[in-house]
Amino acid sequence: MTERLQKLLARLGHGSRREIERWIEEGLVTVNGKVASLGDQAGPDDKVAIRGRVVPLDVAPKPRVIAYHKPDGELTTRKDPEGRPTVFEHLPRLRNGRWIAVGRLDYNTSGLLLFTTDGELAAKLMHPSGEVEREYAVRILGEVSPDALKQLTTGVELEDGPARFETLREAGGTGANRWYHVTLREGRNREVRRLWEAVGLTVSRLTRVRYGPVNLGRDLRAGRWRDLEPGEMGALYAAAGLPWTPPRIRREERRPPKPPRTARRPKR
Repeated sequence: MTERLQKLLARLGHGSRREIERWIEEGLVTVNGKVASLGDQAGPDDKVAIRGRVVPLDVAPKPRVIAYHKPDGELTTRKDPEGRPTVFEHLPRLRNGRWIAVGRLDYNTSGLLLFTTDGELAAKLMHPSGEVEREYAVRILGEVSPDALKQLTTGVELEDGPARFETLREAGGTGANRWYHVTLREGRNREVRRLWEAVGLTVSRLTRVRYGPVNLGRDLRAGRWRDLEPGEMGALYAAAGLPWTPPRIRREERRPPKPPRTARRPKR
């Protein structure tokens, strides 16, 4: 059975659909020795190579998703020409496939980032039609008027079109700083900050605390990661509209789970 090349390679964890489509357009993917084109299909009997390296098509690795607590001062990119730290430097190594970031966070934004080896899952979660909810904790400098709060939930005109928060609630704070929790169902660049700036307010701190059904939680410290639990995996695949089959648990593994593994940030 064959399927579209970009869908097949994404499902096997070789990249996101968008990345793979770009590689095909750049002539970096071949099928049976011929440069591939968008729309080509492939199956287990074909020989597919990316940048000259043949990739296996007969065995799909078990998909994996991890939650990473991004600190301020890291870029959501694989390499930075200026040598600044990136989120990919602190992720666990993979034997097969590669980590795909589900969306991005700005350099000065902290909080939950999801990474997966399943390109199809990443594409579904990031596509605007999925309307997967993101929740942010926002610290605002200065007094916020009721009119500003109303504007933010009814609609504000930004340079790339109208936008609004799905929900907005107060979350405490004292003095000049007040905390709010807001939700969005899209991932436009710097949208949270731009919405507050559009009503004349300044964001002094921004943290993503939830992506779809997955919460950042209090135990995951900045710069560390954890594998999602089976229940979280099921809920995340359901949010993406994809099937999920939980792994079978062997009898000797039916014991109280250990705390989620985390990775310490390497010393600099």
